Amino acid sequence: MKTIITYGTFDILHAGHINLLRRARECGDRLVVGLSSDEFNQCKHKSSLLNYDNRKAVLEAIRFVDVVFPEQSWEQKADDIRRYRADVFVMGHDWLGKFDFLSELCEVKYLPRTPEISTTEIRQSLGAVVQQVKHV
Repeated sequence: MKTIITYGTFDILHAGHINLLRRARECGDRLVVGLSSDEFNQCKHKSSLLNYDNRKAVLEAIRFVDVVFPEQSWEQKADDIRRYRADVFVMGHDWLGKFDFLSELCEVKYLPRTPEISTTEIRQSLGAVVQQVKHV
């Protein structure tokens, strides 16, 4: 059995997330996902609209995902690869080169993101809508 591991916040789930998870799963037989905890997001100066438990429930419902576990720090990845016996570490291509050091433990792949879909852009659009509503 070939195990794939990936990480992310997976807030405001959209087709880009689904495409990335599907393509990651196609690299093997089992997909384990490190989901950024609320505390880790704070350390990264990042916030999510949904809390960890909500984001985890959504990820667990996706047929491509087999295991969801909390990501608490940048440093845990090597231990996670060993713990889950991951054969391939997958991230979006916007992280290209950032995790190459993990290639001592498993294969590292960077998959292309879905064009024209971005959580950041969705959040900005939602913010603009909220501002318009406030002015009505």
